[in-house]
Amino acid sequence: MRMKIRRALAAELDIIMAIFEAAKSYMYKVGNTSQWGDDYPPRQLICDEIDAGHFYIVEYNEEPVAVFSFDIAVEPTYAHIEDGAWRYDEPYGVVHRLASNGRVKGVADCCFAWCKEKHHYLRVDTHRDNATMLQAIERQGFVRSGIITLSRNGDKRIAYEWYRED
Repeated sequence: MRMKIRRALAAELDIIMAIFEAAKSYMYKVGNTSQWGDDYPPRQLICDEIDAGHFYIVEYNEEPVAVFSFDIAVEPTYAHIEDGAWRYDEPYGVVHRLASNGRVKGVADCCFAWCKEKHHYLRVDTHRDNATMLQAIERQGFVRSGIITLSRNGDKRIAYEWYRED
């Protein structure tokens, strides 16, 4: 069976938060203990993203196995980049909060392939200790662009971009 991506529903918030908890547990086990912490992402942020129509669920055999946010919008934390530069200055899709419950392999590849179908220019960032996500991002052909700083807490993230020449 193939994975399917669809918009999340507000009624699925508990399922979504359980996926985040499973992802955080995995992150802690592999040494990525500071990317999200105990209180991230907050339920209200996910509610807001669901209401805005840009939060998604990845299903496998009709079971939710992963979640992510995708929007074609300006990401304020991407306005300033250090140790590099964005190669393109045009509208882009941004992928955030990709998380899996760990039951199915390949959800990041599925997510990125889906996003690439939606827009020709994507940006994403992740924590330096998130080896799993770093590998997925690079495997999908994203190019390292530099370091961005999160406005919510000042943490640094490695930023990447992908561009399809049409």
